[in-house]
Amino acid sequence: MSLSNLDKEEKVIGKKLYDYQHGAIDKIFDRINISPESYNLLYQLPTGGGKTVIFSEIARRYIEKTNKKVLILTHRIELCRQTSNMLTEFEVDNKIIDSNVKEITNEDDYTCFVAMVETLNNRIKESKVEIHDIGLVIVDEAHYNSFRKLFHHFEKCFILGVTATPLSSNINLPMREIYNNLIVGEKISSLIEKGFLAEATTFSFNVNLTSLKIGINGDYTVKSSEELYSKNAMQSKLLKAYEQESKGKKTLIFNNGIQTSRQVYEIFKHAGYKVGYIDNTNTKEERSTVLEWFKNTPDAILTSVGILTTGFDEPSIETIIINRATKSLALYFQMIGRGSRIMGNKSGFNILDLGNNLSRFGLWTSDVDWQLIFKNPNFYLESLMSDEEIERRFRYVMPDNIKEMFSKSDNFDFDVKDEYEKVTKSGQKSKMVLENSLMQHAKICAENSEDVFDAHILSRELNDDIEFRIKQYSYCILKSSKNYVKWLEEDYKRQLRVKISQKFN
Repeated sequence: MSLSNLDKEEKVIGKKLYDYQHGAIDKIFDRINISPESYNLLYQLPTGGGKTVIFSEIARRYIEKTNKKVLILTHRIELCRQTSNMLTEFEVDNKIIDSNVKEITNEDDYTCFVAMVETLNNRIKESKVEIHDIGLVIVDEAHYNSFRKLFHHFEKCFILGVTATPLSSNINLPMREIYNNLIVGEKISSLIEKGFLAEATTFSFNVNLTSLKIGINGDYTVKSSEELYSKNAMQSKLLKAYEQESKGKKTLIFNNGIQTSRQVYEIFKHAGYKVGYIDNTNTKEERSTVLEWFKNTPDAILTSVGILTTGFDEPSIETIIINRATKSLALYFQMIGRGSRIMGNKSGFNILDLGNNLSRFGLWTSDVDWQLIFKNPNFYLESLMSDEEIERRFRYVMPDNIKEMFSKSDNFDFDVKDEYEKVTKSGQKSKMVLENSLMQHAKICAENSEDVFDAHILSRELNDDIEFRIKQYSYCILKSSKNYVKWLEEDYKRQLRVKISQKFN
């Protein structure tokens, strides 16, 4: 009897499966039925689509129809426990192999094992664990490369990898070299339309990332990220972004360094907000306490470093702030996915991007050609825009709350490139571009202030606009060194103060 031909009218076990999940299970079993004894298949489904539900049902059916055992590999203890609990719901007798398990003496009591990859690898090396009759190996979060070290122990098994992003975490070890084929699941846009995922509204805040360095893993180094994101200007930009787009909403912040995250905690705490902190240095008890507080506090803010990207499910999250840049498409989707769960009246959530990630990867809901990425990851990676190109393409849009401060003015837009063309064509020096920009900035500050002191205070709200205009000007004159741009910006602000004073004199 074919493994996929299971009577769907039989007793309901575990969670209710949706049509797209039934379809995925049938496709996977169709491949199991026709494949040789040794075959590696990859299955993609967005975060929140129910991967654990799907492979738990696959494990149940496989055991029932073949009388062989199933091994499920994970890379984190939280995922081990979640998987074990789900398997129990599906009435699959299972045992977790973690650091507390030194050897297995009652192997025949279980039909399924859930193992931490490092622990299982160590126990096999020590000859403490030898699981027999494994026919199916399921790899959760398969884009991580730590699982490969175990595959040679299960060469005569069907290996099923599941992931939201079939792009290897190591650019030098593409997934096509370990998996024979890829099955692509439901799209994010489809899951939103059918009411399985929340709809996202994305706000992007331009950040100059040219100081960041790329590490051997292909992503930005923690050290260079810490140096950028721990600066006062970046901390202020983060707080301002939160207050502008997410104030009062339950918010999860992702950072790329412990120092940055601790500073984020301090700046929000100093501003009077309910904020918590968590990273991999916290004990199990501390982590549990913080997450329980976050769950039960409606307007809580939680700043974190890395550990909540997988194995963490809190549907009440209303805003995800990506306070870091990443070159990892998998990490981008994982971070956003923490806010995509639906709950009660929640049908949407906000994404605040402070790492130019939107420009690099596109919207979370955009269609992705996963087959192309699986077959030719280098082509995809090489097609991503560089930070310099993102910076050049950026267009500053004054936020509505700042526009309200200049409500008495008719126009506060200024196209530096267009002005540069006009100035150079008329034979004037290029510095006239900055002179004209200064006059416009001084004018709107004076128009919306009672006196010179108010105008000087108001001019501080133009810092992001000034920074953008200076960069655009530096691109026009082909002089964009870091020191020169910084000097231009400081000189511009000095001259703006002078021109504002002249307006009132």
